[in-house]
Amino acid sequence: MEHFTIATVAEQSADFRRVLWTGKNTQLVIMTIPPGGEIGEEVHDGIDQILTFVSGTAEARVGGEKKQVADGDLVVVPAGTTHNFVNTGPNPLVLYTVYGPPDHAAGTVHRTKAEADAAEERGEDEPPR
Repeated sequence: MEHFTIATVAEQSADFRRVLWTGKNTQLVIMTIPPGGEIGEEVHDGIDQILTFVSGTAEARVGGEKKQVADGDLVVVPAGTTHNFVNTGPNPLVLYTVYGPPDHAAGTVHRTKAEADAAEERGEDEPPR
């Protein structure tokens, strides 16, 4: 059995992205976005995403709409929707997200956004198929 005290696990990770678990149909990932940082505008074709915010504040930009989010909030990003999350606070933005189906290689750890972007450009962050 996989078991996580998810808010605690997420708070303890300083990594931009860390894949905690990958299944056939879903994937659990924790993220930490530094003050002033962002996930980066993206679209996941064929992949739904649910983000739950553990700490910090952000501006959620989803499908042309903007909304402030904070700890305890959850945002759904349907497949094919342009989205970005920008840390608007003085502290790290900590969240966990579920992708369905998986979007990243199992076990992936990217310490920074730059590292994540470079790995994706090189094709080194492909989900299992």
